[in-house]
Amino acid sequence: MTKYTKLVALLPLIPLAGCMNMDNMNATQPMLNINYPAAYVVNAEGNSLSVIDLTGQQVKETISFGDASMTGMNMSNMIMWPHHIYLSPDGSKLGIGVPGMDLSAGHTGGTTGMNGRVLVVNPVTGQTAQNQQTPVMNHNAVFSADGTEIWTSQMDMTGKVLVYNAGTMALKNTITVGMEPAEVTMSSNGQYAFVANGMSNSVSVIKVSDKSVAKTIAVGEDPVGAWPGADGKMYVDNEKGQSISVIDVNTLSMVETVKLGFTPGYAAYHPTRNELWVSQAGTGTKVVIFERMNGAWMKMSEVQTGLDAHAIAFTKDGATGYVTNQGAATVSVLDVAKRTKIKDISVGKKPNGIVLKY
Repeated sequence: MTKYTKLVALLPLIPLAGCMNMDNMNATQPMLNINYPAAYVVNAEGNSLSVIDLTGQQVKETISFGDASMTGMNMSNMIMWPHHIYLSPDGSKLGIGVPGMDLSAGHTGGTTGMNGRVLVVNPVTGQTAQNQQTPVMNHNAVFSADGTEIWTSQMDMTGKVLVYNAGTMALKNTITVGMEPAEVTMSSNGQYAFVANGMSNSVSVIKVSDKSVAKTIAVGEDPVGAWPGADGKMYVDNEKGQSISVIDVNTLSMVETVKLGFTPGYAAYHPTRNELWVSQAGTGTKVVIFERMNGAWMKMSEVQTGLDAHAIAFTKDGATGYVTNQGAATVSVLDVAKRTKIKDISVGKKPNGIVLKY
């Protein structure tokens, strides 16, 4: 998914911008009761989550993180530009990365002086349980397979990954990786964390058990995320390289490169159909579908979505796909078997991350 453009002028450093934990920062958010299967969509510019009822296919609630206009607000605790979202393994927590700036136009540049945040939100009530500031802007906040840790990157030239206790947000580990790391993801087996190092054109593989870097794998130009597949592969979307690098989790080696001819926003493996779905970011308005033929991924079809297509999520039965359209402020609902669009759902401004909860 797209990252940030180079800053010409940065926000002034705030003396209070240390690493802090502030609970219940969206105190004005009403207590909700989301007791139905739902999709949670992160609206970056909207500074909110749209909650889509998966049965009725419509927005049923909005979880607000407050006014991001800066007017009359304390910069030390303000939530701005939330980006990606993950669900804890037990379904009790949402983890949200908040870089604090607009990442919709690209991922190259420096961010000296920028802080990030990790939010932990209750998916039923919509209340923010934890609001942890990070020293450097981040990209996402992902849970370990056992749900006890939250991992997030630090997007500067001396790239690092921070590992927090998911309950207390106490910092447990700091791990050195490549330059300007973006997304941190977990392999399907939970053994490894994969870190896309945008400026190093590499992916760092970290053993979750002991936090050691097991290997650094060269990939395409400007990788954004290594997205896990149920087939034992990680699918790395290379933004500038306009390609997908396929990494085998068992051997920790790159085994294939899929050339796209467009800027990818996300790569999602569909396990029951053995298909690879790749969204078109930027000026793109489609999801391109690849099938396995003669030992390689081949383009077979495409589905119209909306402008600047990004995250892709499939329902647990694999029948329906959801795609966030960052430039259209919508989520496209797709029929997977027919490869057609069912409808568009209006959400907040610049939607990006999405996660489904049952």
